[in-house]
Amino acid sequence: MCIRDRPERLLLAHEMINLLGWVGLTVAGTLITLWPTMLRTRVADGAERAGRRALPVLLTGLGAAVAAALLGPPPLAAPGVAAYAAGLVVAGIPWVREARAKAPSSFAAWSVAAGSLWLAGSLLALAGILLSTTSWVTVGERTSLLTAPLAAGWIAQVLLGALSFLVPVVLGGGPLAVRAATAGLERAWPARLTITNAALLLCVLPVPSMVRVVCSVLLLVMLLYFLVLLLLTVVRGIRNRRKGTTAEPAPRPAPAAAHRVLGGVALGLAVVMLAVAGGGAADVRSLPVLERSAATGADGGEVTPTGRTTTVEVTVRNVRFSPATVDVPAGDRLVIELHNTGDDTHDLVLETGARTDRIAPGKRATLDAGVVGRDLDGWCSVVGHRQMGMVFAVRVTGGDDDGRAAGAQEHGTAHDHTGSAPDGDGTSAADAFDPMAEPADGFTARDARLPSATDPRLHKRTLTVKETETEVAPGVRQTLWTFDGTAPGPVLRGRVGDTFEITLVNDGTIGHSVDFHAGALSPDKPMRTIGPGESLTYRFTATRSGVWMYHCSTMPMSLHIANGMFGAVVIDPPGLPRVDREYLLVQSEFYLGEQNGTADADKLKAKEPDMVAFNGYANQYDHDPLTAKADERVRIWVLTAGPNVPSAFHVVGGQFDTVFREGAYELRPGNRERGGAQVLDLAPASGGFVELTLPEPGNYPFVTHVMTDAERGAHGILRVR
Repeated sequence: MCIRDRPERLLLAHEMINLLGWVGLTVAGTLITLWPTMLRTRVADGAERAGRRALPVLLTGLGAAVAAALLGPPPLAAPGVAAYAAGLVVAGIPWVREARAKAPSSFAAWSVAAGSLWLAGSLLALAGILLSTTSWVTVGERTSLLTAPLAAGWIAQVLLGALSFLVPVVLGGGPLAVRAATAGLERAWPARLTITNAALLLCVLPVPSMVRVVCSVLLLVMLLYFLVLLLLTVVRGIRNRRKGTTAEPAPRPAPAAAHRVLGGVALGLAVVMLAVAGGGAADVRSLPVLERSAATGADGGEVTPTGRTTTVEVTVRNVRFSPATVDVPAGDRLVIELHNTGDDTHDLVLETGARTDRIAPGKRATLDAGVVGRDLDGWCSVVGHRQMGMVFAVRVTGGDDDGRAAGAQEHGTAHDHTGSAPDGDGTSAADAFDPMAEPADGFTARDARLPSATDPRLHKRTLTVKETETEVAPGVRQTLWTFDGTAPGPVLRGRVGDTFEITLVNDGTIGHSVDFHAGALSPDKPMRTIGPGESLTYRFTATRSGVWMYHCSTMPMSLHIANGMFGAVVIDPPGLPRVDREYLLVQSEFYLGEQNGTADADKLKAKEPDMVAFNGYANQYDHDPLTAKADERVRIWVLTAGPNVPSAFHVVGGQFDTVFREGAYELRPGNRERGGAQVLDLAPASGGFVELTLPEPGNYPFVTHVMTDAERGAHGILRVR
C-alpha cells in the first residue's frame, strides 16, 4: 500500500463496509418483508429464495471492492461494486413484481422507492469514478460528491419512509388510531417528496453556490417538518393511550386521487423553482448585470436595430483571444461563439457586463452581446489574464464609434480582480502594512529549521492546491493560492539520486500546475495545467545538488508565484558535513491587493512590490528570532522565489566561511587566501547556502542587502545565547 494514498484507501474501504455492508445489507434484508407490507400486498413468490441467492453475491461484491480498495488500483474495485449492484438486482426483482401488483400510494412506499433509486445512481457513479482514474487521492476527492445522494437521498429517505409506516403501528391503539397516526405523518406527502428529491438533485448538479445553499435549506426544512409531524404523532398517541381514549373514527386510507398527487407534485416543483430563482438572484456571478447598454452610440442615443445577427467564432490560444478584434455593423445583434483551446480555464467579459461562464479547456460557450451600437472592450476575468494581454475588442462599422474611449475609460478596470479567489473587503492591504507593527500576542513564526534528509530514496508526497486567507504581516491579510495551505509550500529534502513522486491535487477554483526545477524532464505532461478537482502525478529524479525552486507555471506565471505558489526542494551535495543548526529562508515579494484579496496584478506588472519577506511573513523573525549558541556552526540555506526581486543575503556582525551557490562551492574553510564572504547574492529562482560561526552572544540581524527590500520586511534576527 502506498503511504501517500493510504488514508484514502482506508477511508473508502471503511465507508463501503459501513454503507454497503452494515446499512445496505440490513436495508435489503428488511425490505424483503417490509416493502410488501407497506404496499399492503402479499409477499411475491420466491422473494425469500431471491434474498438467499442475493446474499452471497452482495457479500462477494462487497469483499472484492474492499480488497481492491486496500490492495489494488481503483479500476479493480469497480467490478466489486458492479457485483454488489447485481446482488441488489437479484434481491429486488420480487420487489418490482410486488409494486406492479399494488402500486405505491403512500409517503412510506414512495420514500423508500426514491431512496432505492438514489442508491442505484450512487453505485453507478461510484463505479464510474473508480474506472476513470488510477489515483486513490482523486477517488477520495470525487467520492465526496456522493455524500449527499447516499446520506440524504438513500439512507434518510428509506429511514423516514420506514418510520412513517412503523411508528403508527408501534403506538398501537387499534386500527382507527393507526390510521389517524398514519394520516398525520403523511400530510402533503407528494409535495414534500417532490421538494426533497428535486432539491437534492440540484444540490449535486453544477449550479451556482447560492442555489445550492437554498436547496440545502429546503432539504433541512423537509427533514424538520417530518420530525415535527413525528413528534406530534407520538405525543398524541401517548396522550390517547394514557387517557384510555381512541382516535376519531377514520376511514380506511384509500389511494390518493391522481389530481391531488399531481397537484402536490406541482406545488413541490413550484417551491423548488422559486428557491432556484431566489438563489440565482442572490448569486451575482450567475447573473449578467448590464452596466451600460451596447445599443447606445457615443452620443447616448439608441441605435436602430437592423434585424440582422453577426455571429463570430473566437478561439482562446496561448492566453489570447483569436481574433482579438471583430467588426460588427452598427445595429446588428452580436453573438460570440467562444472555443477554449488553451490549457487553462477562461471566460469572456464585455464592458457591458455580458459574459460567458468560466469554460474549461476544450469546451465552448456562447455570449449574446445584444444589439451593438458602439465599440466595446472585453477581457478574460480570470485574475491576471487581462494584465497579460488577454483582451478583446468589438469595433462598430457604419456608425459613430467615438464612444469606445469613453466606455473603456469608465469600465476599463472594473473587473481586473474578479478572479477565482474571494473578493477583498474594499480596503487596501498596502495601506494596512506597517513595517514597525507588532503581531498579536502569542505570535509564532514559521519554523525555519531544516529537517535532515530521510533514508528512503523514493519520496512520495501529495501537494494539494488550496486557496487560503492568511496574515502576511501584522494586520495585513491576503487570499493566497498555496501548495498545502502555506506560502512557501512544504519543504522537500533528499540526496543526489533520490526519486520524488509528487501527486498534485487542485482543490482551488482555477487551473494550476507545478514545475520542479530539481528535475530534468520534458515539461509537456507533468507541468501541464490541471483544472479544479483534477490531479496528476509528477515523477523526477534529483541528479544534481542545490536548493531548487518549485512553483506553479500556469499563466500568468508571475501572478501565480506572487500569490503564494512556490516552495523549495533541498538536494544535499555529496558529503555534506553535519552542522549544529540548519535553517532555510525563502525570500519572496508581495504585491498587496485589497484586504483578504489576491495580489494586485497591475503592481506586479509594474514591478512595484509593497513588501518583501522571508518564509511568507514580513519581519517575522524579528518577533520570533532564530536561535543558536556561541561558536556553534550554523548553515543557512536561501532561495529567492521572486518572482521579480533578487536577494543579497547578509548577516549583520557575521562573516561567511562557506558559500555554496547554484550547485557549487565558491568558498570553503581553509582557503589559501584566508578569505570570507559578506553576502550571498541570488537572482530570482536561484539559491544556495552559507555557513558561519558567531563568537559571542547577541542579536545578529539578517537581511537582504537590497536595503529598500529589507525595510519592506526582509529582515530577521539570529539570537545567539
